[in-house]
Amino acid sequence: MKAVLKWVGLIALGLVLGSGFAVWQIRGSGLGNDVRVGPWSTGRDIGTAHADMKTRAIVALRGLLALPAQEARYFTASTDSADAPLSGKCSYALTGGAIEARWWSITLYDRGGWLIPNRWSRHSIGSARIPAGAADQWTVQIGPSEQSGLWVPTGTDGLFELTLRAYRPHGTMARDPARITLPTITRGECRR
Repeated sequence: MKAVLKWVGLIALGLVLGSGFAVWQIRGSGLGNDVRVGPWSTGRDIGTAHADMKTRAIVALRGLLALPAQEARYFTASTDSADAPLSGKCSYALTGGAIEARWWSITLYDRGGWLIPNRWSRHSIGSARIPAGAADQWTVQIGPSEQSGLWVPTGTDGLFELTLRAYRPHGTMARDPARITLPTITRGECRR
């Protein structure tokens, strides 16, 4: 009887540890990572019938209401262009140009994929806010201190990530996202 209880306990422990590891893997993953464009990553199969079980689990947990690939392409960044983690204590300049999509947005989230509250209730910026003459060369500031112009507050001293959503992608973005150019993320000053 003791041997049976020992085996049942070991099996239960294995199930708990295995399930915990699986949840940790899924929660710690961005929206795919088989395509890297600078600090941004995405998966080729997100929103397609070819998505594997891990990709489907990530989308179910982190990409609520995700659209099919022909409707939207999703990219996440948890580091700047120098590969340093994005920190709410630092300011960043996102510099980009034309993105091959009908409309796009960049949203700031905590590492769990949730919006970070801030006193301005501002969490993202979209292509509609970019002045018409600046669509080919624009800069968005991200940081803890209020700034004029195109700015998204970090709202935290902790780590964060950015998600770029490109709606109705076309051209190279739709065919081969590994060959596109996305905004650079350059770290500025950091508070202590």
